[in-house]
Amino acid sequence: MKFEKLKQILDEAAKDAGIVDYEIYYQSGSSLSADALKDEINSFTSSTEGGICFRCVVDGKQGYASSELLTADALRELPKIALSNAKVSSSEDEMFLFAGSPSYAKVENVQAAFPEASALCQSVLELQKSLYAESEAVGDGTQSGIAYFEDEVYLCNSKGLNLSNRVCGGFRYADVVVRKGEEAENSLAFAYEQDEDACKELAQKTVDAACARFGALTVASGKYPVVIDGKVFCDFLSAFSPIFSAKNAQKGLSRLAGKEGESIASPLVTIVDDPMREGSPIKTPFDGEGVATARREVVKDGVLTMLLYDLSTAKKAGVASTGNGQKASYAAPVLIAPYQFSIQPKNKSREELLALAKDGIFVTGCKGFHAGADAVTGDFSIESYGFKIRDGKQAEPIKSFTISGNVFELFKEIGAVGNTMFWGMPSGFTAFGSPDIFLPSVSVAGE
Repeated sequence: MKFEKLKQILDEAAKDAGIVDYEIYYQSGSSLSADALKDEINSFTSSTEGGICFRCVVDGKQGYASSELLTADALRELPKIALSNAKVSSSEDEMFLFAGSPSYAKVENVQAAFPEASALCQSVLELQKSLYAESEAVGDGTQSGIAYFEDEVYLCNSKGLNLSNRVCGGFRYADVVVRKGEEAENSLAFAYEQDEDACKELAQKTVDAACARFGALTVASGKYPVVIDGKVFCDFLSAFSPIFSAKNAQKGLSRLAGKEGESIASPLVTIVDDPMREGSPIKTPFDGEGVATARREVVKDGVLTMLLYDLSTAKKAGVASTGNGQKASYAAPVLIAPYQFSIQPKNKSREELLALAKDGIFVTGCKGFHAGADAVTGDFSIESYGFKIRDGKQAEPIKSFTISGNVFELFKEIGAVGNTMFWGMPSGFTAFGSPDIFLPSVSVAGE
């Protein structure tokens, strides 16, 4: 059933239920993916899913009802269920519908071009073969995959809002396991399908990164100058992005509450949230509440210029929403989240950053952010690996050390920023980016 027909049924049902203020959010997505293990296809998935959410606001309280079943009978029940939920809502937050922004960015409305199943599987097997061809050390456990996706959203309400957006794209990944004697190492990397150069280099770079960790030694505990790989710092941004949420600030869960206009980082740090970033396949001109999105400098030259707001938190603060009220799916509530959130690059090459670190540490991997990072206090203690820096050059690999500190202090102590951007794997409309980062002194717990 086409969206216009779905909308017509819900409009009529809302009128019959006596609902004046309501919103309809429809999402439909398709995906096609395959991955390989050893020399054969390990899994193949083709799916289409989606659903619709009806939200009403009655006496300042809101009620939700959603369904994957899009029959006329199921749709007619949604306004009744939403109305019942609104009557028993205990939320103290003021809820309202948005009539629309003055203008919205233009997004090319592209249609996904999924390959035939046989062609996709052949491409995955070729990627897998290229991984094994890079080195005799590549062994069992190595896997790779390619996925394509398309997602379509419609958002309209009783105030005349009527928006739609479609995103589509694809990516490939390689998860390499290499072995030398009893030693095993691994490396994981991905590339967007439209980035042909990155796709061509994926096998070589992933295998090289894994093999470079052979023979890793331990390092003595102490304070070291540190260069953090941009790919790793993407994970730092992801783990600590909740500190920029106005909702967390208003709940006392962010130390950035009330800090707008104050210096919170080194003057070298500018953090941008850009939902329309060039080259990204997940652009969106509006958020889950219908507010227009826009490129925003959240931190400029070290100064916090704004937090990220949805409609409710913006009303409490007496400011305009920044358009960061996202919905993870049609049935999910609105949550504040960034889009393409990144530290902006500066002018230092990786070689220049390593030279600054002299006899320090180059951190190329971390794990355990979910357990080792506290976004409320800013404290972190993260298991890491990388390379010793000797005389300003990358030297022998090192392992089993922990870097620790506080992210609020870390931002202030950034001494130099690299000139090449790295991006992490996207989740929904959110992705994190960063260049390499130099820190003059970081606590390292080793042997």
